[in-house]
Amino acid sequence: MNLAVVPNLATLLDIVALGTVADVVPLDHNNRILVSQGLARIRSGACCAGINALLNVGKRNPVNIVASDLGFAVGPRLNAAGRLEDMSLGIECLLADDSDVAALLAQRLDELNRERREIEGEMQAQALDCLANIKIDDESTPVGLCLFDESWHQGVVGIVASRIKDRYHRPVIAFALANADIDSTDAEMKGSARSIKGIHMRDVLDAVAAKHPGLLSKFGGHAMAAGMTLKVSNFKAFEAAFNQALRCCVDDEILQDVIHSDGELKQDEFSLQLAEALRAGGPWGQAFPEPVFDGVFKVVQQRIVGEKHLKLVLQPMGSGNTIDAIAFNYNDMVGDQLHAVFRLDVNEYMGRRTVQLMIEHIAD
Repeated sequence: MNLAVVPNLATLLDIVALGTVADVVPLDHNNRILVSQGLARIRSGACCAGINALLNVGKRNPVNIVASDLGFAVGPRLNAAGRLEDMSLGIECLLADDSDVAALLAQRLDELNRERREIEGEMQAQALDCLANIKIDDESTPVGLCLFDESWHQGVVGIVASRIKDRYHRPVIAFALANADIDSTDAEMKGSARSIKGIHMRDVLDAVAAKHPGLLSKFGGHAMAAGMTLKVSNFKAFEAAFNQALRCCVDDEILQDVIHSDGELKQDEFSLQLAEALRAGGPWGQAFPEPVFDGVFKVVQQRIVGEKHLKLVLQPMGSGNTIDAIAFNYNDMVGDQLHAVFRLDVNEYMGRRTVQLMIEHIAD
């Protein structure tokens, strides 16, 4: 009698959790269960050597990780390999059985991620320079922003498009050369698009392709992100066609960037107890967002750290207590008072856990 061996698929839940979070899959009821169980395995030490190694280079303690650690510490390092070199490096790391081998691969992925950040920073600065004179309230402002520079790296344009989209609340497509022969009449460019809620990016590109046959060499994607290829000589024509298609499906309300808040916190709610409870209430993520709050604060101290993050000590209005806060990718100093939208988080340093505000938005 032959007995079939049934594999224990639970051993793969750490990979399932990583893939679900890093690919921004909606956290519906079933996916929340899968991610929760995957996180539990990681916290207990029952996960693959590659994830452990990537968490280590990302300076995350596996015992206390939450879903966002997979999205912000592990995912970008794996993606950096595919953006700059060969995605197989990330796969090799996840498949490694030996912790020493995984550590070496994770270190290489971390180096690539640092290189990716430098490239992204330069490209984003160039993109912002191009848009410096754009006034969002001006009726002549394009609905969609198309950006291109001959020097840009095609593996990083998607991240740049996402950053600019967040800043201007407009659909954005960032382009890079598909090959180095810019002088050739056959030179092609590859674009990576990011959209906003209410604008289905692939449908817009489909409308462009239907009305202007041959303008796009190829394209594909979904509502919020897409990719495409076209000839460099068709860039201006595509930009005009893209905005024409957008104007047919966009109204002023869609272009208004609305930030939703769960309200203000009372003075005694800026507590480690509430921050811990919110962490335990996860996993949070796509389609199941973590609660965010807003409030007005007195700025006690502020400084730029890591050349692009704003570190603050804040005092809630009407309170004598202070609290640490950080706004990532925000390198402008603020005034003596600010109105901020934030998440309540826990900062762990040298074994000490304290409350920290993770600032999502600073009002103008």
